[in-house]
Amino acid sequence: MEENKFEKLESIKVEALDKILGLPFKVLDDGFVRVVDYMGSDQSIVQAARVSYGAGTKKSMQDKGLIRYLMRHRHSTPFEMCEIKLHVRVPMDCWRQWIRHRTANVNEYSTRYSLAIESAQSTNPDEWRIQSTSNRQGSKGSFGLEVGEQLSKEENEFHEFARKIYNHRIELGIAREQARKDLPLSTYTEAYWKIDLHNLLHFLELRMDPHAQLEIRKYSEIIGFEIVKKWVPLVWEAFEDYRLNSLYLSGREAEIIRLINQGKVKEVFQSAENNGWLEKKENGTLKQNLERIELEEKLEKLNMNIPWKEFYK
Repeated sequence: MEENKFEKLESIKVEALDKILGLPFKVLDDGFVRVVDYMGSDQSIVQAARVSYGAGTKKSMQDKGLIRYLMRHRHSTPFEMCEIKLHVRVPMDCWRQWIRHRTANVNEYSTRYSLAIESAQSTNPDEWRIQSTSNRQGSKGSFGLEVGEQLSKEENEFHEFARKIYNHRIELGIAREQARKDLPLSTYTEAYWKIDLHNLLHFLELRMDPHAQLEIRKYSEIIGFEIVKKWVPLVWEAFEDYRLNSLYLSGREAEIIRLINQGKVKEVFQSAENNGWLEKKENGTLKQNLERIELEEKLEKLNMNIPWKEFYK
């Protein structure tokens, strides 16, 4: 093989990301996210997609169009050419959701080897949320300050008591792996988290969704808007357009919208009833149906009337 067949390559650098390398972005009361290392850029993705090397001959608008095409048609492999390593401090209950994304390389702070981080996430009086009646794993609305202040007071007392018990066990010489067992899930942990861009975008799509738990959503928003947007701006623009701000329609939903646009009210109701979306309770109100509720949210985003809303209060 000829020695001069390939041009010399240099490591890809993203100036906007280099400026924040190692700097912590504060999340919640004592959490943070910071970039430790990264590999690749927008350019890496178009290079992989074209199976080419060096600074390609395509114009920037063509690069943008290619990235948008890859995102639109969910071609994942080129996005896997980019990786990022983050250092995060996060409450353990939030970390439980985070670690469910098994497509990353993780090394977490060990409370068997080291003392537990002396910090627990606290809740302000106006931050206590009410359990949602339509979503068993979600919340909707907040309690008033009178209730919130009492709950925050109890939380603080519990945190202090739990830490006192832990410290007492440590002072007695109890093994760290056992002394930690009664620490609350609000205790902060830290981890190094390395993930490729394709899987990171999947994480962000799920955890930036309005239905995601608020705490992990705050981390995701920092990662998305403060880090990924600076790292791969062309990818982020396409991601916002095709994933974050787009609407996915099932076949049933598309049929309902088509009938609404055609003014076929009777057929709309017939289709919704066939889907089991308009089953009523004894008092005449509609039963909870997540598919119908999700369609109603999409209709509202499209500024379209919900046909059955005025009939079922």
